Amino acid sequence: MRQQPGRAWGLAAPLKVLAHRVGLIALLAVATGLVVLGKVDAVIVERGRAMIIDMATPMLEVVAQPISSVKSVMLVVDGWVHMRDENLALHQENERLRVWQTTARRLAAENRAYREMLRVRPDPATRFVTARVIAEGGGPFVRTLVIDAGAQSGVAPGQVAITGAGVVGRVIAAGQHSARLLAITDLNSRLPAVIEGGRARAIVEGDNSAMPRLSYLAPGVKAQAGDRLVTSGSGGLFPPGLPIGAVEIVDGVPRIHPWVRFDKLDFVRIVAYDPTAAVAPIPDPVTPSLAPLPSTAPATEPAPAVAPVPPAAAGPAPAPAPLSLDTADDAADETER
Repeated sequence: MRQQPGRAWGLAAPLKVLAHRVGLIALLAVATGLVVLGKVDAVIVERGRAMIIDMATPMLEVVAQPISSVKSVMLVVDGWVHMRDENLALHQENERLRVWQTTARRLAAENRAYREMLRVRPDPATRFVTARVIAEGGGPFVRTLVIDAGAQSGVAPGQVAITGAGVVGRVIAAGQHSARLLAITDLNSRLPAVIEGGRARAIVEGDNSAMPRLSYLAPGVKAQAGDRLVTSGSGGLFPPGLPIGAVEIVDGVPRIHPWVRFDKLDFVRIVAYDPTAAVAPIPDPVTPSLAPLPSTAPATEPAPAVAPVPPAAAGPAPAPAPLSLDTADDAADETER
């Protein structure tokens, strides 16, 4: 005799509810165990997380490829729409950059000569690795990124991540084939900075918003809107002079508008910076050969060219012609005048 469907569903429903309850209790128990284990031994949890990220990296790369393709198509379409305006802006920027290029070359030559004369110690050499952003992490570090380069590529915790626009953050964990970056907008991020020009030092504090706070300014120093911030190099973690962003005043509080677009971040460079690394010896100073600076005096007309006088033929010089009395009197008058 065949069982009715309604009766079979009535027998399976309690089992389904029981399975849901047991599964929920099991998940809660596992989560509680992970939290307790993280408090007792954070190293084991971090290693396990790195192993899981390494295992998931190939899958994340496969998932990231279509997303990158869609982003590229959107950028191409957006470029076609705004192509004329962008071309006009690029032409104007080109003209400005040509002027600045000449000035930069002259200043670079002068700076190089002054460094040689003063025997300035050069900055330590740095190396970098370029990696692709394949995912955004979670957990206690909210604003984190996962990249597809790890210890095998020379990536290690503490290294700084940058782009051509500015600072992205720093490496907080590295596996064999992947690593996690802590962005400067994260709540746990603290970045020593200085207002460009050395006017004041401060700390860029992330608060999980798109614009970090500017804190610990010296007494009497007030940041102005539009001030540019760069890394100060304090603590030896970040190289000095890396661009961070510009100051914006929001409700009377100075905040930083990062120059890095985190919503369009595809590639980053991981910079290995060691302030204690040995540097190449400075050669003995030599006399610099600088090009003369352009003169500001008005241009003068060149003197007329004088035809060269042919050399006299060999032989005795001809004797001067005798002067008449009138010629002698005229010469005497000219001498008196």
